[in-house]
Amino acid sequence: MSIQQNALEGILLIDKPSGITSHDVVDRVRKKLKMKRIGHAGTLDPLATGLLVILVGKATKASQYLMNLDKEYEATMKLGEVTDSHDADGVVTLTRPIPELTEESTKDLMTGFLGDQYQIPPMFSAKKVNGVPLYKMARQGKVIEREPRFITVYKFELLDFALPLVSFRLKCSKGTYVRTIAHDLGEKIGCGSHLTQLRRTTISHLDVTNACTLDKLEELSLTEIKDILIPVIKAIPPTTVI
Repeated sequence: MSIQQNALEGILLIDKPSGITSHDVVDRVRKKLKMKRIGHAGTLDPLATGLLVILVGKATKASQYLMNLDKEYEATMKLGEVTDSHDADGVVTLTRPIPELTEESTKDLMTGFLGDQYQIPPMFSAKKVNGVPLYKMARQGKVIEREPRFITVYKFELLDFALPLVSFRLKCSKGTYVRTIAHDLGEKIGCGSHLTQLRRTTISHLDVTNACTLDKLEELSLTEIKDILIPVIKAIPPTTVI
């Protein structure tokens, strides 16, 4: 028996490729499923890859609960170059020599980012001020005051040290801008930096190893897609208050 589109409901884990927006992913899923009621729980920048939680049908109602979950990333930053967006999609605005640096001294600086703190969102972000996304103002050369947001960094680990590149793993609360963490670490080191790669590996208990690529999704039948949809009750941790 064939599956009707209106029978599809649940959470779809997608491994987002680099170079497209999260909205682009939603559009491709909508086209595949021939459904309008598709959303996502937590944006990834165009540069970023990895876990994107797609909400299908009535599961869109669970968006606020899934967006509140902690996330983990693996990333690479390049020391000595600052960009206006804090990542490689931006324009280099400053270059500085890298000071004498070791793995141990870098780890020491990274520990200073652990715990509760306030972070100022970058101008190149989708956060809205008076209904206007900050990135639209940034493209016009505007810089406005942004309200700091409360975040928590649970883990900040050095993965690879091959100057000028430094790779790390970060576990953090919702609303954390990883590229701003990289930018701020570069400032503490004294030479500046920007993010060159970013991959989201987990959202709470949801793991990118269980995700489907867009290309693979487009090869599946509706019956096969129904089989990989996660029921909302299994996607939201039992400790989450609904």
